[in-house]
Amino acid sequence: MKYVAGLCIAGALAFAACAHAQTIYPLDRAEILAGAKFDLKVEFPSAPEQGAVKVTINGQDADKALGKDATFVSREDGGDYSAYWIRGAAITKPGKYTVEATAGDRTASVGWEVFDTGAPKAKNVILFIGDGMSIAHRTAARILSKGIVQGRYGGELAMDDMPYMALVSTAGTDSIVTDSANSMSSYTTGHKSCVNALGVYCARNKNTLDHPKVETISEIVKRLRGMAVGVVTNTEIEDATPAGMVAHTRRRSDYNDIVKMFFAVQPEVMMGGGSPSFLAKSTPGSKRTDEDDYIKKFEQAGYKFVSTKAELDAAKGAPKVLGLFNTGNVDGALDRMFLKKGGVAKFPDQPDLTDQVKASLDILSKNDNGFVLMVESGRIDKYSHSLDWERAVYDTIMLDNAVKLAKDFAAARNDTLVIVVPDHAHPVSIIGTYDDDRPGQQLRDKLGVYAEAGFPNYPPANAQGYPDKVDVSRRIAFMFGSYPDYCDTGHPYLDGENVPAVAGATKGTYVANEKYCTVPAAARVPGNLPPADAQGVHSGDDVLLTATGPGAEQFHGRIDNTRVFRAMATALGLAPGSGK
Repeated sequence: MKYVAGLCIAGALAFAACAHAQTIYPLDRAEILAGAKFDLKVEFPSAPEQGAVKVTINGQDADKALGKDATFVSREDGGDYSAYWIRGAAITKPGKYTVEATAGDRTASVGWEVFDTGAPKAKNVILFIGDGMSIAHRTAARILSKGIVQGRYGGELAMDDMPYMALVSTAGTDSIVTDSANSMSSYTTGHKSCVNALGVYCARNKNTLDHPKVETISEIVKRLRGMAVGVVTNTEIEDATPAGMVAHTRRRSDYNDIVKMFFAVQPEVMMGGGSPSFLAKSTPGSKRTDEDDYIKKFEQAGYKFVSTKAELDAAKGAPKVLGLFNTGNVDGALDRMFLKKGGVAKFPDQPDLTDQVKASLDILSKNDNGFVLMVESGRIDKYSHSLDWERAVYDTIMLDNAVKLAKDFAAARNDTLVIVVPDHAHPVSIIGTYDDDRPGQQLRDKLGVYAEAGFPNYPPANAQGYPDKVDVSRRIAFMFGSYPDYCDTGHPYLDGENVPAVAGATKGTYVANEKYCTVPAAARVPGNLPPADAQGVHSGDDVLLTATGPGAEQFHGRIDNTRVFRAMATALGLAPGSGK
C-alpha cells in the first residue's frame, strides 16, 4: 500500500486506513532554503518498534543523508505512535528530495525542493506588515490622507507608489483562513504551518515547545551573515507577528517563552508594548511565572532600555535598543494624536511607528553586513476585529508614513529591498457614504450608494496625512463581512475603541453591546458568526503585496505567502556559497 504526504493513494476502499499513515515533517511540497536548519520528524501510527521502521532521503538512510544522528521515541508523550527525529538538520545542495518513511507494509512519501539563491542583490530588507490590512483599508487611507475630487485622488500612498506587486494567498496547513501566527511564520521561515503556531510544524507533541522547528530569517541572517535584525511593532512585542521573527512554539500565547526566545536571538532593535512579560514575577504588574527580569537581562547584554518617546529620542547612538512603551498594545494614531482615549492618559508619551522606524534605521544601518527590519502596524487588525474602521485606517496611514521613511532611506542606496504586505485579510469593503442630511430615521436611510454616495467631506489632511476630524456629516460607509450581534451607529467611536458585543446570559456567548443601541439611527444587526465569537474574524481573501528595490522583481502574479521568505532570502543571497 503506497502513501503520499501521509495520505493513502490505494483507492477509496482503503480510505479508513489513510488516517493512520505516517506523517512526515516538513510536509509535502516544502520549499527549503539551502543551508537553513529544520527538524525532520516522522510520526508512525500504532507505535511500531525502531527495528520495524525506515526513513530515507532520495533512497539513502536519512541520518546518513543529513549527516546527523537520528533519535527514535517509542510511544512519544504516551501516545499510540512512535516518532523518528533528526533535529537541527540542513541540506546545502539544492535540488529535489524525496523522503520516504516505511513501517511494515506502509510507506509514506513527501517531496521537498531545496532552493539556491545565487549571489546577493540586496544588503538590507525592510518588511512592513499591515496586520489584517485589506484593500478597503488602503482605499480608505488614500481617501482620508490624499483626498478625492471628481473620482481622482490627490496623491498616492507611499505603499501604492511601488513598481512591483503580487497577490498573496495566506491559507495554512489546517485551514483556508489563517491567523497572524502561522501567516507570519510563512514570511519568516518559508514554511506553512497551522493556526496559532510560530516557527514550527504542528505535530502531535503535547508540549507546545517540542514541535518540529524551522529556522527563522532572524536566526539565519545572524548565523550565516552576522547581519543586524530589528523587530518593531505597535502591538505587544510578544504578539504573533513580531514573535514570528524569533519564536518556535505551537501556541502563540506562550508569552513567557517567547520573551526567552527574543533573548536567545537578540535582535539589535526590539520595540513595542507588552512590558509585563519582561518583569520578574514578584514585580507588581508582572505576567511572568518566574523571577527572571528580562529588562535587566537585556540591559546586561548591552541594550539601552527605553519606555517613552523622549527616552527613545535620547537613545540616539545606542548600539542596541529595547523599547517597551505600554503594558499592552501601543495606542493607535487616532487615540494618541486626536481623541486621547485608550491608554493615552496612562502612557502620554508613546512613540509613533515613524519614530520607531527612524531610530531603528539609525541603529541597524551601522552594521556593515546589512540588516533585516520587520515593522508591523498591528492595530489595523485589532481595530478591525472590534469593527472600528476609523482607528484601523488611521493606523494604515501611520504605516504608510513609516513606509515613506523607508523608501527615502533606500532611495539613494540601491541596496535595500522594501516590502509592504498584510499577513491576512479581513472581510471589509467600502460601499458608499453615510450622510446625516439624508432624510429618514434609520441608519439605512442615511446610506447613499452608487450616485447617491457622492464623496465624504472629511477636512483636508494635516502634514502627516491625518484629517483632524472623523465625525463629519458625510462619512465613508465601511462595512464588515463578519460580526457578532451588535448595534451599528454609522459613526466613529469617539469615546474609545468599539466593543461590539458583551458577555450574554449563557456562559461563553455574546450579545450586542446595548451601549450603542440607543444612539439615534443605530441599527441592531443580528450576528453572522457563532454566538461564542465577540468580534469580527479574518477572511481567506488574497492580500496585496507591493515592493521596491533590488529583488522586488520577484513579486508578480499570485504567490503563496511562503514565497515572501524565498524572495527575501534570494535578494540577500543567503544560500551557502552565494558570497557577497
